[in-house]
Amino acid sequence: MPTGDAMDWSNVWIFPLLGVIAGILAGLLGIGGGLVLVGALVWLLPLYGVPAEAAMHAALASSLASIVLTAASSARSHHLRGSVMWPTVAWMVPGLLIGGWLGSGFAVALDDAALRWIVACYCLLAGAQMAFGGVRNGGRGDAPPRGLPLTAAGTGIGAVSAVVGIGGGSMTVPLLVWLGSPPVRAVGTSSACGVAIGVASALGYALHAPAGALPAHAIGYVYLPAAIGVAAASVLAAPWGTRLAHRLSGRALRRVFALFMILVAVSIVIAK
Repeated sequence: MPTGDAMDWSNVWIFPLLGVIAGILAGLLGIGGGLVLVGALVWLLPLYGVPAEAAMHAALASSLASIVLTAASSARSHHLRGSVMWPTVAWMVPGLLIGGWLGSGFAVALDDAALRWIVACYCLLAGAQMAFGGVRNGGRGDAPPRGLPLTAAGTGIGAVSAVVGIGGGSMTVPLLVWLGSPPVRAVGTSSACGVAIGVASALGYALHAPAGALPAHAIGYVYLPAAIGVAAASVLAAPWGTRLAHRLSGRALRRVFALFMILVAVSIVIAK
């Protein structure tokens, strides 16, 4: 594996491989792809010359940058099936952009240890919600949710997503279902919202970062080989996970996800 400023490009295959795994898990479980990426990158990036004290920030930034392309691909697919509520997206995007920018600035100001514990706690909460939370059926109405409360909610969702390195689906989908949207349209709309979160958050991590935060091949905290490699592969792999999800028990998937989030949380805390 490469170390220091030198990059052995023969070893960057690990990032597309990680993208395949994250893409399948994202399609299979619906949420969790970003958290899986963060948990893996925080271990891998120090092997590529990223300082240990910057590994958590770089893992979050690179995960969020990769989400832009992945979410855009997913949103396009959902749009072609008529499952993106664009009026809802329009109300949420301003808040998502503001929240993503502010959240990334907040995360950059935290030290590595504090950030690790915040992300680990979020993993545990996501796992607990998946294991024990109730499942709503959602509404059947065609009227997309609208209004300023959605913009305010978007600000919070964008900020939290930026701090923990996700596309926001674990918060956006339950919100829209609670507001009466059919689950399939909530998922499609969440995918479109994930593009805004990824753009604002990745830019924040790139521009809020101190000069020379990463040694090479990076813009701020965004480590480009990881972001590009993961994004390209995850876009291709996500449909495999979606097909697999339709063949497996929903209850089994929820339990697997919960266990996986516990392992990711432990991994993030103990990574050096």
